Amino acid sequence: MKNEWLITFRSVTFAQRGERALRSRGLQCVMQRTPKKLTERGCGYCLRLRGTDVPTATEILRREKLPYEKLYAVKEDGGTEEQRL
Repeated sequence: MKNEWLITFRSVTFAQRGERALRSRGLQCVMQRTPKKLTERGCGYCLRLRGTDVPTATEILRREKLPYEKLYAVKEDGGTEEQRL
């Protein structure tokens, strides 16, 4: 697997707040549209970040009360696999 993960959010607002919270603590991430195959509603936003940063990132999001939906590891072929921490 690549060392990239996606953290999905239910709204652009939560994704933006999550991005700010992570960046303010020195974690690199990129906000982007969630791939359509990963969202039930057909739209959504996610943060793409290094896999090594995921445990810290999810802890920051929990402390900041910024709910995320799911976590996905990005595979070498570009596909994704849902993960649990």
